[in-house]
Amino acid sequence: MVVLAVTWMAKTGRESEVAAVFEKLTAESRKEPGCVVYQVHKHKTDPRRFFIYEQYKDDAAIEAHRTAPHFLQYAKKDLPKIADRVEGHLFEPLG
Repeated sequence: MVVLAVTWMAKTGRESEVAAVFEKLTAESRKEPGCVVYQVHKHKTDPRRFFIYEQYKDDAAIEAHRTAPHFLQYAKKDLPKIADRVEGHLFEPLG
């Protein structure tokens, strides 16, 4: 199991556009055979901040996600125009 935790900040006034892109990215990512969980969260008090929690069955699955056409379109082309990626971290379970 591989976990990816990513934070994005919408540019001021672009929050609804960012949410719309994440809705598309979520729908497509969940169809990937190696995707276990793909869940986007919106911060409770800062509407510009989005947190994405992703689980993949292995490293190959996360690499497949990173090269998928929907990822390249939404995460690499569309989102950077309206949001900034703040951080991203890979994790694996203990034990």
